[in-house]
Amino acid sequence: MSINPLDLLLWTFRRNENDVVKLYDALSPIMEVSTGGDMLNFGFWDDSTSHPIDAQKQLCMLVGDMAELSSAHIIADIGSGILGPAKIWNSQYPSLQISSVNVNFSQLSSVDSGNISKLNSTARMLPYADSSLDRVVALESAQHFKPIGDFISESHRVLKDDGIMLLAIPTATNNANLTNLGVLKFTWSSEHYSEIQIKDEISKNKFEIIESKNIGKNVYVPLAEYYIENRNELRQKILTRYSSYVEKILFGSMKKMKSSSEKDLIDYSLLKCKKLALDQNSA
Repeated sequence: MSINPLDLLLWTFRRNENDVVKLYDALSPIMEVSTGGDMLNFGFWDDSTSHPIDAQKQLCMLVGDMAELSSAHIIADIGSGILGPAKIWNSQYPSLQISSVNVNFSQLSSVDSGNISKLNSTARMLPYADSSLDRVVALESAQHFKPIGDFISESHRVLKDDGIMLLAIPTATNNANLTNLGVLKFTWSSEHYSEIQIKDEISKNKFEIIESKNIGKNVYVPLAEYYIENRNELRQKILTRYSSYVEKILFGSMKKMKSSSEKDLIDYSLLKCKKLALDQNSA
């Protein structure tokens, strides 16, 4: 697969919705080639985890448990990718009605969804009626939503009173800047929101944060170490689809991600937010 370096630079610099779609279309196969799986998240790693697919499944299970999907009936998975997490939740919670929302039509059309609904839509204008959903979940997607406040406002609109919005989102800390993030400022195609920024938007849009976790230490360092330790094998797989410069950028990004996590420049936030009922909003 040939990727024009100038296109790559423009997509990561501008980061509008169309750019993010093009970036994922061009680069998401790297994860599929490297892992043999169909998910694109960083994963949650612990002492029992030895492979990215296991870590990705663990993150999905962690998010599903935190979002209380076992007691939900209708949920929306926003920025659903190729439905990897939705399929796990569909299997774990068979009575759950799941609709997957993705602005990337090619991703949606490329996968068999079974009984999972697929909706091609922006996260800034969710295609649901007011107060119609029990849960809104954004697993490693909201870092692309610009402005993120529009998505949070829409989540409030479509959730029932006391409904839950769950964000699993990579974040930059207050210590991060263009200089010390280095290559991550460009290879991380996101808005580099800080947790403080996100929490401020959550509060503005009348949600209550009822649980918050920072899991960055279980995300970045172990993933980077896996790539570094297995680079020779992974590089050969990647070179079957991409030029060598793409792998070199990926390798440099992994090393920088590891050091940035160790220096507390980046983190990964899980935010469980409850929509306040109308009488609470007016109090």
